[in-house]
Amino acid sequence: MSQIKKIHTQLINKEISCTDLVQEKLNLLKENTHNTVNLLLETLALELAAKVDAKIANGEQIGLLEGIPFGIKDVYMVQGTYTTASSELLKNYKSSYTATAIQKLLDAGAIPLVKENCDSFGHGSSSENTIFGAVKNAINPELVGGGSSGGSAVNVAKDYTVFSIGGDTGGSIRQPAGYNNVYGLKPTYGRISRFGLMAYASSTDCVGPIAKSIEDIRIVLNVMSGKDVKDQTTYPSETISSEVILNTDDIKTVGYFKNFIENDAIDAQVKSDFLASLEKIKAKGIQVTALDFFESDTLVSTYYTLAMAETASNLSRLDGTNYGNRIEGDNLKDTYSITRSQNFSEETKRRIVGGNQVLSQGFSDEIYLKGLNLRDQIAANFEKDFNEVDIILSPVTPNTPPKIGDSLKDPLAMYLSDAYTVGFSLGQLPTLTIPKGTTTGLQITAAKTHDELVLKFANFLKDMI
Repeated sequence: MSQIKKIHTQLINKEISCTDLVQEKLNLLKENTHNTVNLLLETLALELAAKVDAKIANGEQIGLLEGIPFGIKDVYMVQGTYTTASSELLKNYKSSYTATAIQKLLDAGAIPLVKENCDSFGHGSSSENTIFGAVKNAINPELVGGGSSGGSAVNVAKDYTVFSIGGDTGGSIRQPAGYNNVYGLKPTYGRISRFGLMAYASSTDCVGPIAKSIEDIRIVLNVMSGKDVKDQTTYPSETISSEVILNTDDIKTVGYFKNFIENDAIDAQVKSDFLASLEKIKAKGIQVTALDFFESDTLVSTYYTLAMAETASNLSRLDGTNYGNRIEGDNLKDTYSITRSQNFSEETKRRIVGGNQVLSQGFSDEIYLKGLNLRDQIAANFEKDFNEVDIILSPVTPNTPPKIGDSLKDPLAMYLSDAYTVGFSLGQLPTLTIPKGTTTGLQITAAKTHDELVLKFANFLKDMI
């Protein structure tokens, strides 16, 4: 059921007022105990809601997204608001402009309620690496909310927002969506502009929606998509209609990676649930094919080698001179050192040190170039696979969400929790988490630019699993 369409109908029929709807959501966000809120955009939200109510009172038409309350992961620029990336360094930083994807939603009339808690600079898989306190899982508050877009996923799951905009570099939308039983889409790389998104790893960063229905994902995706002169990696894409994704006749074959399932790291229940889902798909007459792929630890090490290198480069600008919370030392070099040492989280420092190591003389040929070569092999493998199958299905995570505090003690275990998401990021493929099939959902992936196929197959599985 599309919440966006339901609220739209209620607004135009005057069953609810936009101001009351927005106030109700703001109250829920204020009272929430899941640590999902970095900043409430209360004044802005209520001003925009009053304008929507005035339009309706005057008998004017409103657009489908007009008056719909949404949340924004706190790594997106929104002019005049604090954009902290959940970090000590940027806790007082105010955006001077608005991200393209967010601006498109504002232009469509959607109402931003909240900047949402996340792992600092997107560095984490649990939303514990944050100055605002660990995000608590929507289903069981003793467990992590997932990361790095944990606050966004929990807000949607708890109905604090109708949809939220997360950011996905190696699984940061899909994994928290799985942990909180909601839908989360990482579109094809370049479908949505990254302009105004704080860069983590520029070659895999993606903007994407989290929502409670496939239809809401489709609506939000369409609004945010498109070529942007401010982001040279973007491309023009066709609008995906609601009718197109209801027709699943052109999906004949589904593949899955054997070594994801025949793996010591996978939880026994996740494995048996996934295999049961494959049997249900076969029973509908769809051919299911086992595929060979890279070992999951090869995927994780390739991804983190490249992502750490890119984040070390991207965060080098944050030294307290132009941005951020500057701490004075005895001289300029000392000032840089103290500012970065005291303001970056342990996890961010770990990734910067790792990234500088793999880019340094004597190591770059040995490690970084090898990572780039492996990435090319992974992308070529996907091309070969999509000549054989229409869709690839996989678990979202090998395990269920850990307890809050456990990931901080074991960073390697946190990295390995991304084992089933990072490969699709390296391939720049569209992939969607659906809250079906296993405890942490299923992940549906299609070839580059075939985002509509992912939504089609999600519709097919919706009532079947």
